[in-house]
Amino acid sequence: MTSAVRFTRPGSPDVLRLISVDRPHPAPHEVRISVHAAGINNADLLERRGHYPVPPGAPPGLGLECAGVIDAVGADVTGWKVGDEVCALLTGGGYAEEVVVPATQVMPKPTTLTMLEAAGLPEVACTVYSNLAMIAGLKAGQTVLIHGAAGGIGSFATQWATAIGARVIGTAGSKAKTDAVLGFGASVAINYRSEDFASVTRAATNGRGVDAILDIVGTPYLESNIECLADDGHLVIIGGSTGPTTLDLWELMSRRASISATLLRARPAAQKAEIVAGVTRDVLPLIETGAIRGAVDAVFPLAEANRAHELLEGGQTVGKVVLNALEQ
Repeated sequence: MTSAVRFTRPGSPDVLRLISVDRPHPAPHEVRISVHAAGINNADLLERRGHYPVPPGAPPGLGLECAGVIDAVGADVTGWKVGDEVCALLTGGGYAEEVVVPATQVMPKPTTLTMLEAAGLPEVACTVYSNLAMIAGLKAGQTVLIHGAAGGIGSFATQWATAIGARVIGTAGSKAKTDAVLGFGASVAINYRSEDFASVTRAATNGRGVDAILDIVGTPYLESNIECLADDGHLVIIGGSTGPTTLDLWELMSRRASISATLLRARPAAQKAEIVAGVTRDVLPLIETGAIRGAVDAVFPLAEANRAHELLEGGQTVGKVVLNALEQ
């Protein structure tokens, strides 16, 4: 037996419990990781509330990323061995002492990060890379608008974009958070509670607009986001409100702009493997040089996942909230 966080009904953070579960065993294409730490994401909060569809075949339990040590390897796996320190992109089940995952979704733990920092890497790195690099094609010399730039995804996106030579305009909801956004490398930080981000963005780009937008807000920001796009710009929506809305197609057509809406968790295994390979090749070296650093706001024992969810739901965190699986 081993331990994992589970819940039997949707609800408040108090539904989360650390319980004994059967020990997972890797399939031929999988490895088993002895989890040292697991990252918490907004998708976990939504799933706990019953508002996030779980992909078919996903492992039980919350948790889309972890870091730890491989302690078992499937018969068909090459390139990994017992004892390797790794971090991994999961489809579920990361709030646990042990987890199994396809070997193609595993990355080496950067030597510059602790296990706690590395636990918050895979989901955000794969989200940012797949959307800003692979879809939007952001490159050096371009400008990107990142919403929620002080959060887990936003803080990583800001650092990554800065590291590749792009200019970052970030939004956040308080003075402390906008200060943090500037600390992550943004050129401009906008307090969306007191400033109109579209007006500030247009002014900061001399009316040109931005080449890419990473948006976690969704429907309420759609019109203003389109106003911020430059010619050939790309808006990528990765979360937030998804209710019906009106779209002025001429605003896109007149500027040859485009919109994508994506989720990472439900992508086919082959796409996840491609994304993880890209992060390993293009992003991990930036972490090893110190151009991107871990941003952990708080750490809780695995048994206190409920407290970790409460903190993240409070909206005051900067960077990631992480569970320490070595503390019960």
